[in-house]
Amino acid sequence: MNESNGYAVFFFPQALEALGDAIKPYLQDGPMGQHVLCNEIDTGGALLEMTIQGLTTDGKTVMLELMVPGSMVRMVVSSQSDATFGFGPRIPIPVTALPAVGPTAEPAQASPEAVPSSAADESPANTPSSAAPAPEEAAKPAP
Repeated sequence: MNESNGYAVFFFPQALEALGDAIKPYLQDGPMGQHVLCNEIDTGGALLEMTIQGLTTDGKTVMLELMVPGSMVRMVVSSQSDATFGFGPRIPIPVTALPAVGPTAEPAQASPEAVPSSAADESPANTPSSAAPAPEEAAKPAP
């Protein structure tokens, strides 16, 4: 796994046995065991799709795609060498001070400043109604 970019796909021993001679040309030995070196992998389905670079008998480079059931794969190791890896920007983000709350905040008992507007001069939040609604009006849902 000395290549700078790619993936090493390791298989369960039972999977290597089941795949038999068909997988042997693509396997490489290493200190961590037999594996397949891939340029790209796709794990988005029942099959693990591995794209590898191969050589024809006349020396031409071809891209091969191997597909095996995902349940055969023991582990995938990424060997990406570029400095940027993961999510998010790679520039420092300046941290600004948050506004102070706590002692400067309004107390919980303070009346809210936002009240619904009404056609009357006074806000309904400031003048509670002491009149009981008529019995036929009490059963109707609010508009």
